[in-house]
Amino acid sequence: MGGAGLGAPGLVLLQEQLGQRLACVPFWSAVCVAAPWLQASLGPRGSAQWLERLACGELRAAAVLPDDGGWQYDGVAIGAQASADGFVLRGSAAQVADATGADWLLVPARLEDGVPALFLLEPAALAQDARFMLAPLDTLDRTRPLAALRLDGLPVPVSACLARADAAAQGLAQAWWHGKLMLAAEQLGAAQQCLDLTVAYASERIQFGRAIASFQAVKHRCAQMMVLVEAARSAVYGAAQAWETSDVADGTGIRLDIAAASVAADDALRFCAQEAIQLHGGVGFTWEYDPQLYFKRAQAASHWLGGAGAALAYLAANGPHAWRTA
Repeated sequence: MGGAGLGAPGLVLLQEQLGQRLACVPFWSAVCVAAPWLQASLGPRGSAQWLERLACGELRAAAVLPDDGGWQYDGVAIGAQASADGFVLRGSAAQVADATGADWLLVPARLEDGVPALFLLEPAALAQDARFMLAPLDTLDRTRPLAALRLDGLPVPVSACLARADAAAQGLAQAWWHGKLMLAAEQLGAAQQCLDLTVAYASERIQFGRAIASFQAVKHRCAQMMVLVEAARSAVYGAAQAWETSDVADGTGIRLDIAAASVAADDALRFCAQEAIQLHGGVGFTWEYDPQLYFKRAQAASHWLGGAGAALAYLAANGPHAWRTA
C-alpha cells in the first residue's frame, strides 16, 4: 500500500494541523475511524483491498457510530433481519459525520439474535431508493458536515455484511477509541490556533497608547490558555505513543490514556475559544473574524463520541481500579 508508516504519533500531528485550520475534509471520518474499523474487523489481509482504495484517495468512507456516544453495540439503533436474499436493515442514526459525498458507509447493526454485524453500503447506488434516506443537517459547526441516516426496510445482499460477532464488536471498539484520540488531537490544534490568533491580535491592537498584549490582565489570560494547551498536548502525545504498544481490546490502560487526553483537549479548546472571543473585544464574535469558527467547533466537538462526559465517566468507573492494580 505504501505510505510513510508513521503510526498514531504521526497521525496525531496531521490531525493537529487539520484542527488548527478547521480543514473541511473528511480525513477524520475516513482515515481515523473507517480505516481502523475495517482493519480491526477484517484483519490486515482481509482489509488490504479496502484500505488501499481509501489510502490512494480513490474512494471516500464515512462511518455510523452509536447515537449514545458509546463504543459498544448496546447503543446501536439499527437492526438487521435475515431474508432469503441477504438482510433487511431498519433503524436510524441521528448524526453521521461526512456522510454526504461518501462512497462507502460503514453501518453497524444488530442481528435478530443480538449478534453484532458490520455492513457496507454505497450511498450513490441507493440514492433513488426511498428506503434509504440520508439528509444533510444544518448544524452549528459548518466546517464538519453531518447528516441523519434512516433505513426503512432496506434490503442488502449477503456480501454487504463484512463482519459479525466478535470481529464486528472489536472493530467498533477500535474505531471508536482511535477516533476519540484523533478527535482530541484535532481539538488540540484548534485550541493552539485560538491562542495564536489571540496573541497576534493583542500584539497589534493599540489601546491607551500601547498594545493590549502589554497589559498584565491580558498576559495572564493568554498564559492560562497556554497552560491548558500544553497540558492537552502532553496528554494527547502520550496517548498516541501508548497506542503503538497497546491493544484496545486487551485492557483499560490505553483507554484511560485516551479518555484523559479527550478531557484535557476538550477543556483546552472550550476555554481557549471562549477567551479568544473575549480578548478580541467587539470584533471577536463577528463572522469577519475567525474566533467564532473555533467557538462553534468547540461546542460541537464537545458532544461527539460522547464528549468529555463519556471520557470522565470512563475514568471514574475504571481509573481508580486500574491505578490500584498498576
